Amino acid sequence: MTNFVGLAKKRYSCRNYLDIPVEEEKLLTVLEAARIAPSAANQQPWIFYIIRNKENINNISTTYHREWLKNASIIIVACADHSKSWKRSDGKDYADIDLAIAIDHLMLQATELDLATCWICNFDSIKCSEILKLPQNIEPLAIIPLAYPADIADTNRHSQFRKPLKEIIKKEL
Repeated sequence: MTNFVGLAKKRYSCRNYLDIPVEEEKLLTVLEAARIAPSAANQQPWIFYIIRNKENINNISTTYHREWLKNASIIIVACADHSKSWKRSDGKDYADIDLAIAIDHLMLQATELDLATCWICNFDSIKCSEILKLPQNIEPLAIIPLAYPADIADTNRHSQFRKPLKEIIKKEL
């Protein structure tokens, strides 16, 4: 069994996928991990659109500028429902934060199942909303391909490209 830090280090942004369908059981396990994620005031302001049909994958892929997305077995469009999200007294909407937590759960669960993901934020969200015919209160925040990887993660990249703890920790004043 992999420990949590080991699992987190194994997760990477995969951009090269095998042409092997993801089993329904694995997809449901990944989605269950997202479902149980914590959210502000337990509002759970998320909706996950599951795209499996090749034509629909190609349509959603037009919202992103990289061809490799079309090779994913599944594309998950992670959306925030702003009508259901908790708002702090100053108006801060926590939908983005809540959805980020759920996406992180989803991606780590996928990694444990030997599936690969990539967190895509640089896409045309307006076009994506039009393709999915989303109502005004639903905002697509991320596109997540889900598939079997055609490459292997470099687990040593964390020691090369991550800031050391001493740069991110500040002690109390």
